[in-house]
Amino acid sequence: MKIFSLGARSRDHSLALLFALTLLLSALLLFSVQLVFGKLLLPMLGGSPAVWNTCMVFYQTMLFAGYAYAHLLASRCNVRRQILIHGAILLLSGVSWPVALSASTPPSEQPVSWLLGMLFGSLGMPFFALATTAPLLQRWFVSARHRASGDPYFLYVASNAGSLLALLAYPFVIEPHWRVSEQLVLWNGAYLLLGALIAGCGAVVWRGGAVDTPVACVETQDSRIPARRGAHWLLLSAVPSSLLLGVTHFISTDVAAVPLLWIIPLALYLSSFMLAFSHWNPRILPHAMTLQALWLLPLIAFAFINPSLLTLSGQLTLHLVAFWLACMVCHGELARQRPDPQHLTLFYLLLSLGGLLGGVFNGLLAPLLFDDIHEYPLMIVLALLLRPGGSMVGRTWRETAREFWPTLLLLAGAGLIDARVDTALHLDALGVALILLTGFSYSLRASPWAMGSFAGALLALALGLHASLSDVLERERTFFGVHAVRASVMTDERGAPERYHELYHGTTKHGAQRLTEEFKRVPWLYYSQPGPIGQLFARYAATSQHWRIGVVGLGTGALACYARAGQQWTFYEIDPTVVRLARDPRYFSYLADCLPQAAIELGDARLSLQRVPDDTFDLLVLDAFSSDAIPTHLLTTEALEVYWRKLKREGLLALHITNRHLALKKLLGAYAEAQHVAGLLQEYTAPPDHFLIVDADWVVLAREAALLAPLRDSGAWRKLPLVFDVKPWTDDYSALWGLWK
Repeated sequence: MKIFSLGARSRDHSLALLFALTLLLSALLLFSVQLVFGKLLLPMLGGSPAVWNTCMVFYQTMLFAGYAYAHLLASRCNVRRQILIHGAILLLSGVSWPVALSASTPPSEQPVSWLLGMLFGSLGMPFFALATTAPLLQRWFVSARHRASGDPYFLYVASNAGSLLALLAYPFVIEPHWRVSEQLVLWNGAYLLLGALIAGCGAVVWRGGAVDTPVACVETQDSRIPARRGAHWLLLSAVPSSLLLGVTHFISTDVAAVPLLWIIPLALYLSSFMLAFSHWNPRILPHAMTLQALWLLPLIAFAFINPSLLTLSGQLTLHLVAFWLACMVCHGELARQRPDPQHLTLFYLLLSLGGLLGGVFNGLLAPLLFDDIHEYPLMIVLALLLRPGGSMVGRTWRETAREFWPTLLLLAGAGLIDARVDTALHLDALGVALILLTGFSYSLRASPWAMGSFAGALLALALGLHASLSDVLERERTFFGVHAVRASVMTDERGAPERYHELYHGTTKHGAQRLTEEFKRVPWLYYSQPGPIGQLFARYAATSQHWRIGVVGLGTGALACYARAGQQWTFYEIDPTVVRLARDPRYFSYLADCLPQAAIELGDARLSLQRVPDDTFDLLVLDAFSSDAIPTHLLTTEALEVYWRKLKREGLLALHITNRHLALKKLLGAYAEAQHVAGLLQEYTAPPDHFLIVDADWVVLAREAALLAPLRDSGAWRKLPLVFDVKPWTDDYSALWGLWK
């Protein structure tokens, strides 16, 4: 009997290990291919953070399709038939093997539909096969007569561990050591290994004689999942999914759209799943709820009321911790409500549908519904409303009304203040009052509805307070971000008020124009005449009469006012909205006044420049930004090689590298050293008495140092720094290590 017991225990361990390893490898492949394809597609669409959000919509759609297939198979077929059908699906996915990105050029319009079509065509079938693995193999495990078959959710931890391993390995192991083409070769080989492991799992279950009846056939009316409970599962999975995309968009917009900044939120998201479905969840969930309520105070105070008080690291910490706590509460509640194994595939199906709904809301619906990133604070509020204990079932209307009285009093008080107080004159006092009221919200933590509605009102008031600071003439949200034209008032040189216009992209000012006849043809901000780019045009005035000049990034078109008769200028701009705003004289007249016949090429500049004959330009200016971040694919070694081919032998390459968070001079210093080109840097400090002239960092590169003599002799420029801790970026490698300010 003892020998038999040891044999059964050994079989159980081997079986659990086989299934766990298969699920781990499947999840590892599922998430690593997401990063590889996101990195491949990013340069084709201007490096926009929306690329990753749209990719996530595809991934979540395919995940839902895979879970729906697994649920249908498990509810209609016995295990042996499931094995046969799924084996056929795996063989069918081999039609798309090896996985690779198909060749296609994105259109200037409708990039979302092109991107989704590209993903479906290149990755659809293999990704679908991977997406089915987690729920289907767990269902097989239930039928394998293992002693843990009654609660197979521990395998979900193994699956999420594989996902987390893929995310952590990518920036530290995979990306630094293998090119993207080599990564795909490794991935395809591992995909074949996964097929063998799934076949092994099927063989073990088949030999064990598991021929269970389909779940649908044994369900009774009483055992079905109530619709209310299923809807609750949907919300508990949709809100963290939406928050995942919201917080990723936030941290990618001002820094860089790179895999590292996609990975951090996704890793936190997966770690919350692992902890929630582990045996520690009953102890973790109460603490997560308490911390979520406490963390609301600094989140609203420093992220939405006064974000200027924190550094980038402080902002990242604030948002990421709040995101993780929201995930822990929602996923912890999902794990607490997990059903009997007979409903396992339905449970996972609803979880995947919730994830898909969150992704679709952020990636597809929110850009149509909102002209700003309002979906992020909205989901913060929904996460609070979903805290355990929020059911209104069985309560009278009086009991329900009591939940909302603090919110109603807050809104009534805000309306009274708005009617009687000049908001602009009391901004500091109003901001302090909102912060103090955020502290009061902690006392409402016992009631999710009271706390959530009160926090929602605070967020709405904070956002309204910020909106009152500027006169927004137009705001438009596109695939490439949120553009806003604002009217502001300054005190001119004579002490009189003067109106001027500004162009914002995301959180960053991208251009400004004074509207008076005297100054409307004068470039301002980073393009001012005293600044580095103004110095460049002044120093080369004697030789630039017949220059051909290319500018990557249009903005307001301010650089056009440096144009001289005899020169040929071409602007490269990826976003049609930017072109429309720059050409609209109601907002900006630089182009109309200084270069009305300017050539503007619409599309990603790197792709557009490929079509330009070599040795075309005398000067190429790189001034493309997404909010505060330069698209990474425009700063890689391969991109710079394109620029050099399009420049004449004596041509100059000017790069605008002003950035709040990254010291890009190190990156260009590493490049100049590796490629043996000459480079000068100016970190310009603006005079304190004119806020339309701002600090600006510019680098100018040339093949020979003598070509930079006019700038070097001015004394305002210095050589690029030598760096030893930064590697030049390539299309396969774009690490941020060593660049943080």
